[in-house]
Order: sequence, then C-alpha cells, then structure tokens
Amino acid sequence: MSRNRKILVGVILAAVLGTGAKLSISQRGERGIDVRFDTVSRRDLVETVTASGNIRAGRVVDISSDVSARVASLYIREGDDVVAGQTLLRLDPTRFEAQVSRARASLNQARSNAAQQEANNIRMEREFQRLSALFQRDSLLVKRQLFEDAQTNLEVAGHQLDGATYGVAQAEAALDEAEEQLSKTIFVAPISGKITRLNVEEGETVIVGTMNNPGSLVLTISELETVEAVVQVDETDIPYLSLGDSAVLELDAFPNQLFAGVVTEIGNSAIRPPSSMAAAGQTAAIDFEVVIVMGNPPGGVRPDLSTTADIITSISKDALAIPIISLTVRQSDDEDAPARDPNLQEREAGPATKRPEDRDVEGVLLVRDGVVTFTPVEVGITGQEYFEIVSGVKEGDTLVAGPYQRIRELKTGDAVHDKSSRGSDDGN
Repeated sequence: MSRNRKILVGVILAAVLGTGAKLSISQRGERGIDVRFDTVSRRDLVETVTASGNIRAGRVVDISSDVSARVASLYIREGDDVVAGQTLLRLDPTRFEAQVSRARASLNQARSNAAQQEANNIRMEREFQRLSALFQRDSLLVKRQLFEDAQTNLEVAGHQLDGATYGVAQAEAALDEAEEQLSKTIFVAPISGKITRLNVEEGETVIVGTMNNPGSLVLTISELETVEAVVQVDETDIPYLSLGDSAVLELDAFPNQLFAGVVTEIGNSAIRPPSSMAAAGQTAAIDFEVVIVMGNPPGGVRPDLSTTADIITSISKDALAIPIISLTVRQSDDEDAPARDPNLQEREAGPATKRPEDRDVEGVLLVRDGVVTFTPVEVGITGQEYFEIVSGVKEGDTLVAGPYQRIRELKTGDAVHDKSSRGSDDGN
C-alpha cells in the first residue's frame, strides 16, 4: 500500500470514530446521566457505636511484698488456678524470726522489770504505812523528815511501776510488729482465681516499694468468672451511650465467634486529659473508657486479649430506610436547595448560636419520569448500610443511589437513567 493510500485510510477511520463518539454522546444526553436507582423501603435498623479495647478480669488483685527478702519457696506457676487461703510462696524468714526472738526477749525483760518495780512499790508502801502509824501514835518517835521521805519514796515507786507497765505494753507492741513482719513472708491467696502474672522465681529478692520506687509486683490473681471488655469510645459517641446498653463483642483470639455483653460503666472523664496532652505538645482525640461485662465468656479467655465491641444504642423495627450513599447535603444558599420546612428538625442540631438558614440541608434525589428532584428529609438512626427516614419521602419512592460523585453533581431537573437496567455497562 502506498503512503498516500495509508493517509487516506487513516483519515477515513478517524472520521468514522469521531462520528461514532458524537452519536454515543448524543444518545447518552437523550437518555440521561447514568446512575443507580434504589427504592425507599422498610427495614429493621440497628444503630451501633463501634469501639476497640482489651479484655480484663472482673476482679484483679495485684500482690506486692511488704518486706524485702529472698524467695525461699515457690508453690505455684503462672496459669495455675488457686483458691482463697492457699499458700503461694514463702520468703526467707531468718531475719524476721530473729527480730521476733529479740522482741520476745525484750518483752520478758520488760515484764521482769515491771515485777521488780511492783515489789519495790509494795516495800515502799509498807515502809510508809509503818512510819505513818508511828508518827500518828507519837510524833516524837519518828522524825517528820523520815515520814516525808517515806511518802516521797512511795510516790516515786508508784511512778516507776507505771513506767515499767508502759514498757511492757511497748514490748508487746514490738513483738506484735515483729510477728506481723514474719507473717508477711508467707503469701496467701486473698481470692480464688487464676495466676495471670508471676514475676518472681525462687532465689530472687523482692523489695518494698517507696515513694520513688513502686517495689516488686510479685504476682497477679484474676477472677475470670466475670470478664469485662474495656474499650475506648470517641467523645462524639459518648452522648449516645447509656448504662445497660447491649453490646456484641468480637475477640481476635476467638475468630468467627460473637459474645454478648452489657455496658456497666461509662467514664466521666477522658482517659488522657487534654491538659496533660497539651503539656506534652500532643494533639489527640478525646476518648472515654467504657466497661462492658461479657455475659458468656469463653473458656480459655485471658486478660489483655484484643476485642472489638459494637454497642447497640438504638433499634428501629420496620423503619422507612434509604441507602446511606443516597443521602446528600446542599448548602442553604444553594439554588438547588428548596425553602426549608420550619417543622423539619435537624438530624443533629448545631450550636444555639447557629442560625437555621446557615445550616446545610440534608436530602435525597428523588426520580420522577427520569428527572431528579432534590428533596429534604429528616433522618433518624443510622444502621450499617441504611438511614432511617422520619419524614420527607414515602415508601416506594425511587431515588438515586450512586455513584457518589454523580449524587454530588446532580441538580434538580437533570435527566437520569438507571444504568443497571441496560444490558451492557459503559464502565461509569
């Protein structure tokens, strides 16, 4: 084929393709913009708040040491089940036994001293009574000075006896303290549960906590008969939660299983206060702690497992519903937004200072005779894929349900066509 013939064929092909494209555009304009249609229908909707967190035992006891000593005997292992009163471990008691012996010896010494002072007091009392009797019989038989000295010695002996008695009480208290310190070398389970953390081994030394040192956390006992999910809920969702709300829990460690729960606690303050984050130069979302008690904890559940909770905040049966993607927003000054119905409430009321005319208008694009009309609606609860419609449309109405970009661009009066009704799709 000559060069001129090739050029001629190319020009003819370009003309044919151009004509075809013009015809396609013309036909598309005649039938309207391709969109997806849907119908307003009734559905059962469930509104939920989703949050993530971790599992913890309903009751947890962290056991630390009140004395510093070496672990002499360890009777349990991590993961063991224990009962209240069971001996868990013993610390080396040598030093504390010596303190008890020393305190007991001091007590015996104090008691002996008290007995001696009591005998001395009796002797002084007898001496005073003898001299007093002689002085009363005849003052010349006993000098006044001897009588007065005997009276003073009796008073001194009485005070010495009181001091010795107080010394006995002090020695008894010291012995009680020493025995208590000795008793703290034996660790006994305060509750029944599972050893979920064990931080010591035989031969290690545990230390007592101070102001700057938290001390040794020896072990943790968790009572797993009651299991809680502790989740973090964003501040925007907190107003919708209430005590007693039902929840559905999903644990990563137990795939394809769902567990029921009930909200029992809702935090009254943020987990991380804004002031602390501002001091650290951080900007983060404000989250609140919400506690959910599991109603049917699985066997083998452990603290700190990851969990996701869907907290049910509202349920609407047989509600008039539209797809979430169908809801669009028009600014109040948009020419496509009709005059607002004063009886139509906002889905989420703004600040009191915000004028109704400054708020955006929520609505849908209804389709009648192939032409769309923007219609304001009042929205109720939000399901997984559908909005509840309180007013604005009726069951059976046809509306535009996608694509999203088309819904944003369409205006009242635009012609549309349901692309799902055609045998082939052009990809839009």
